[in-house]
Amino acid sequence: MSGACGLGLLLALLLLPVVSASRPGTVFRLNKEVLSYAAEAGKAPLQRALQVTVPLFLDRSGGVFQPTRIQILNVDVSHLQLTFVANFGIRLLAATNFTFKIFRDPEPLHLLLPIALLADTSVEQGSIGTPLVSISSCFSIFDKAIVFDGRNSTAPAMLAALQSHIKAVLQSKLCLRISNLVQGLNVHLGTLIGLSPVGPESQVRYSMIDTPTITNDYISLDINAVLFLLGRPIVLPVDTTPFVLPQRMGTKGAMATVGLSQDLFDSAIMLLQKAGALNLDVTAQLNSSNNPLNTSVLGQLIPEVARQFPEPMPLVLKVRLGATPTVTFRTNNATLQLQPFVEVLAPASNSAFQYLFSFNVVVNLSLQLSVSKVRLRGTTSVLGNVQLTVASSNLGFIDTDHVQTLMGEVFEKPLLDHLNALLGMGIALPHVVNLQYVTPEIFIQEGYVVVSSGLLYQR
Repeated sequence: MSGACGLGLLLALLLLPVVSASRPGTVFRLNKEVLSYAAEAGKAPLQRALQVTVPLFLDRSGGVFQPTRIQILNVDVSHLQLTFVANFGIRLLAATNFTFKIFRDPEPLHLLLPIALLADTSVEQGSIGTPLVSISSCFSIFDKAIVFDGRNSTAPAMLAALQSHIKAVLQSKLCLRISNLVQGLNVHLGTLIGLSPVGPESQVRYSMIDTPTITNDYISLDINAVLFLLGRPIVLPVDTTPFVLPQRMGTKGAMATVGLSQDLFDSAIMLLQKAGALNLDVTAQLNSSNNPLNTSVLGQLIPEVARQFPEPMPLVLKVRLGATPTVTFRTNNATLQLQPFVEVLAPASNSAFQYLFSFNVVVNLSLQLSVSKVRLRGTTSVLGNVQLTVASSNLGFIDTDHVQTLMGEVFEKPLLDHLNALLGMGIALPHVVNLQYVTPEIFIQEGYVVVSSGLLYQR
């Protein structure tokens, strides 16, 4: 299994998801630039996997059968090349040098055997919604052996028989090891469909919905991203808007290009809203020197408050989002609109809270996105002024203009702090274990977001 964790997870770099139009849609395109990185990272695990056991060789050069032990001292993968094969999968070409020790009298024989390995790996859609990889063909091409036998010469007939023995063993064993390596990869690709936490009671799950698209330049998979709250999927009330991922965006040589449709963001915001995570209570301490959220300050704007509360009392803003927030993507611009309903409460004599008045709010926010390891995170800032309209009042008529500045001041910062803490937790992008995004660039397009990034595999 250690070999599978090596080259297997190396090849996992080549088999991450891509979507053109799903509900909600995610597009992941793995570009050919990742192949050289994957090949370099794969040399060591491939070398370990090719360390096979060679059975005894029956030496007949002395007229009788003499069992001779053969040991592989070292396997050196001097060159490993990975290429995409259009409409099929991935081709592996490796140049290797096997060093053997032949235990014979009067002293051991050392032999260097160059072997070229060629394997084609197909990529298909598995029954459980994950990529399924398998070896479709594999060949071992043997070069002439180089013998280091010290002072003693080796009979040509014995050397030919020895090489034939080694070749017969390795022809089957090497391809079997590579096949096992690739089969082990399917276990790791299965982590694509696992539930990744979004919050305490919410998760996201990715799964393939179509066969992969493979060209000579990239490999992509159609996947579906579904968000769950308390085990139930979040269903959007509108149809998904398809988008086409640009051929190239961001830094030249980026390994991965990920497209995320607006529907994924709509789902995430709806999840937060349905969970009540966007709701908050804004409170303050009466003895705070910078606390305008009290009846004394409000009474200067609304005389009825001063009459009912001659002594300063702290106020509470009860913020609730009944309407689903709206995410909008325009070229180079992402915005989020919230329309919370806010109740203003004051302590009553019986330790309960007394309703004073309520107002409707419209807040337009600029949305900035970033990627940290495997999570897409967001931060917001207010665009323009917070818009307030009084909904109802127990204090008689209230002039909105009189309370606009105060309510905006005490409401805006707590809302931003709360919202940014939620968006800062982020949502997991499609990934497999031990793989993360590095040096990402984010581009806002009409109706979708593009992440252009490098990839890093860490065990």
